[in-house]
Amino acid sequence: MSKFKLKFKQAGGHDTLKIFVPAIVLALIGLAIAYQFVGPPPPKTITLAAGSDAGAYTAYAERYRARLAENGIEVVVQTSAGSRDNLDRLQKGIVEAAFVQTGVATPAEVATAPLLALGSLYLEPLWVVYRGEALDTLTGLAGKRIAVGAAGSGTRALAMRLLADNGVTAANATLDSLSSQDAAAALKEGTLDAACFVTSPTSDLLKGLLGVEGLQLMSLARAEAICNRHRYLSSLQLHRGVIDPVRDIPPQDRTLVSAVATLVVHADVHPALQDLLLDAADRIHGEGNWIEAPGSFPSPRFVEFALADQAGDFYQSGRSFLQRVFPFWAATLINRLKIMMIPLLTLLLPLFKLVPPLYQWRIRRRINCWYKALQELERAAGTGTASPRTDELVEEIARIEAEVSKVSVPPAYGDNLYQLRFHTSIAREKLEGLKQDGGGKEVSQV
Repeated sequence: MSKFKLKFKQAGGHDTLKIFVPAIVLALIGLAIAYQFVGPPPPKTITLAAGSDAGAYTAYAERYRARLAENGIEVVVQTSAGSRDNLDRLQKGIVEAAFVQTGVATPAEVATAPLLALGSLYLEPLWVVYRGEALDTLTGLAGKRIAVGAAGSGTRALAMRLLADNGVTAANATLDSLSSQDAAAALKEGTLDAACFVTSPTSDLLKGLLGVEGLQLMSLARAEAICNRHRYLSSLQLHRGVIDPVRDIPPQDRTLVSAVATLVVHADVHPALQDLLLDAADRIHGEGNWIEAPGSFPSPRFVEFALADQAGDFYQSGRSFLQRVFPFWAATLINRLKIMMIPLLTLLLPLFKLVPPLYQWRIRRRINCWYKALQELERAAGTGTASPRTDELVEEIARIEAEVSKVSVPPAYGDNLYQLRFHTSIAREKLEGLKQDGGGKEVSQV
């Protein structure tokens, strides 16, 4: 009888777990291996180089800080002397992102520095404010005392380059390295003949200067030629009265050249943080102003450093689907885990194809093993006549029938189970019939 009990034990058990647990374990092993190739999560902080405390860069940096804080990222704002200083800090790894005016970087820096552009943000016109008779070219500043911007500023880098193009150098003019505030004060006092400023048209400093009697804003007659020589510049028309309609500033249309403020990051800045910076730039700089149409910025135009891949995708398709649908942390997690999908699917697809046949085999085996037990009982019963083992076999078939009644299978396999129960009952009836026939013979012999 023990051999039948053994077969019952083999036929029972949790078939589903026996099939699915190994598959789940294999999938988890595959996940663990693929996870080794997943990039790290984005850091919680990023350092952004701005400008002077009172400058536009610092004001914008505070707006970036507020935007990124909404997604749990802290922006550490560093004040600086200006664009040149910002660029140096980027290259030294002191900061991870910075506002940089076009025209500040040297060709060698553009070619070799491990920096990427996220885009241009807004126009930064060159304002040449001067005293004296009307001038329309920078060559007219020769022999004068000129403020060219503080050391480390984008104003100084641009002013020195354009003045040199027009033959104005330290050899034939006095070039003072003054901050914007100091230069404005010196112009008002009359200790300067001219000053160069690179700032927004909405600057209060500019409004205050252009309203001073005796000071004029230079209209550059050769603006297009300047832009042809320096492709990071663009010419623009400043219309009469646009700065201050009440005081009619400027009193006539003026032609200016303009650099562009760009957002530059170190090449190893996490892509998710680049996405956040691009989103913030779009929300902050997309409104436009007196000289920029809404939607003109941010833009992939005018940048000097290579455009980051994240920025290229952003300008082509806008915010990604994940960013539009999920919060930042969820979008970042899904994006990081995408690399796991290919090996995981490669592993899971064969498993999913293999599991149903294995499950089907397990269920049918649960039923078919009892048929094997019935066949062994039939062989043990012999030729259909009673034997000394008949009572033992009747007890065993009764036990098997009781155990079969406990077997549970999914509804799809119900017909197989009911056939097993039917065949078990036939075997029991046959053995009971042999027992009765064997008992009658024994009585007659007595």
